[in-house]
Amino acid sequence: MISVAGIRGIVGESLTPPVLARFAAAFAAGLGAGPVVVGRDARRSGPMVLRAVSAGLTGAGRDVIDIDLATTPATQVAVEELHAAGGVILTASHNPAQWNALKFLSSRGEFLDADAGAAVHGRYESGDGLWTSFDRLGKESHEPRALDWHLKRVLGLSFIEVPAIRARGLKAVVDGCASVGGVAVPRLLRELGCDVVELDCEPNGRFTRELEPLPEHLGALGQAVREARADFGVALDPDADRAAFVDGVGVPLGEEYSLALAAEVVLSREKGPVVTNFSTSRILDAVCTRAGVPLHRTPVGEAHVVAGMRAHGAVVGGEGNGGVILPAAHYGRDGLVAAALLCQALARGGTLRDLADGLPRLYMVKGKLPRADEPWEVSAPRLRVAFPDHVADAADGLRLSRDDEWVHIRPSGTEPVVRVIAESPSESRTRELVERARRALQRAS
Repeated sequence: MISVAGIRGIVGESLTPPVLARFAAAFAAGLGAGPVVVGRDARRSGPMVLRAVSAGLTGAGRDVIDIDLATTPATQVAVEELHAAGGVILTASHNPAQWNALKFLSSRGEFLDADAGAAVHGRYESGDGLWTSFDRLGKESHEPRALDWHLKRVLGLSFIEVPAIRARGLKAVVDGCASVGGVAVPRLLRELGCDVVELDCEPNGRFTRELEPLPEHLGALGQAVREARADFGVALDPDADRAAFVDGVGVPLGEEYSLALAAEVVLSREKGPVVTNFSTSRILDAVCTRAGVPLHRTPVGEAHVVAGMRAHGAVVGGEGNGGVILPAAHYGRDGLVAAALLCQALARGGTLRDLADGLPRLYMVKGKLPRADEPWEVSAPRLRVAFPDHVADAADGLRLSRDDEWVHIRPSGTEPVVRVIAESPSESRTRELVERARRALQRAS
């Protein structure tokens, strides 16, 4: 799978050492002068992938700075702090354990845009000029301070009142997904004065749940919150760029609430535009309307959202999958930023359920279907016919909206599926929207 962010595949099948090394070299060939930072999540394939990527980078003449186990946001921050030419994050994010991936970062610590990503793919395919001679090979070094730099940025944010949070004396359960967030988030919360209970926080890659922090995957976290009588629980994905929360009685809020709650905190301090993608809940629309600020939408994908945030001068943004982007920290989805902003919201008083109940009640369904053999251009017209009274937006797949309901259908860039996401004020209507889209997609052409 090749997307704007990079490449991902199944280890030992599509993702092999030769493929990894060649893609790393193809990425290096398009960079300016300087070293390349490499960080990885705790997947069991990580050490092998690291060695192959490092071989590709050094074989292309690049020095490699290995920050070892690191969250995606910490890797992004490290690229900035080290003034590196770019970075590579070794993580397949929410994909199952047999997958891994290379996510490429620019010298700004941001994911590549579509043109830069296409150029990497082109160099990989041609193979021209990728390798250097023995006397110009790169070197490897190790850098242990990436998490320290990241924590300093988060704790130093003007939106975070550390003394007030510490005075609240919160108790939290962290579901680290057996990966790097299990190291980073407990440390952050303890710095904020929280009493932390750890669940699957050893970064050994032995995943005990489905990797996306969706409500149906957070039963163990909910139980741990109830048993600990905690104020909240937080669940991460394997690279900790996404965070989802569970309230004090163990009920998941849903990952869509992470960005809405974060935006409320930021907008209470600083007014300005907000940017999100076409698949994010309209709960965020309500937050922006209350604050009197505009909300702009982009195609799905962190690179698209970041480009939109820069273009509009956004003060906060992100994606409804639990990914909060705060430019004051860095331009990247960040589970630690999400957790810190939630603690700030709770420092004002009340419970997490109180905060959630203060937002509109909408019902969202996120589904996916196997990708059909036919081209998307053949499927899309049938969807338009199935929703004749909805306004169609074709900027990213097809988003069909009317009044307070919408359905977004798009081929995934990370899995061989078509994603179908819908939202309305009622469960029955939302499921009806999804079913109508499903029937249109599966109808014989």
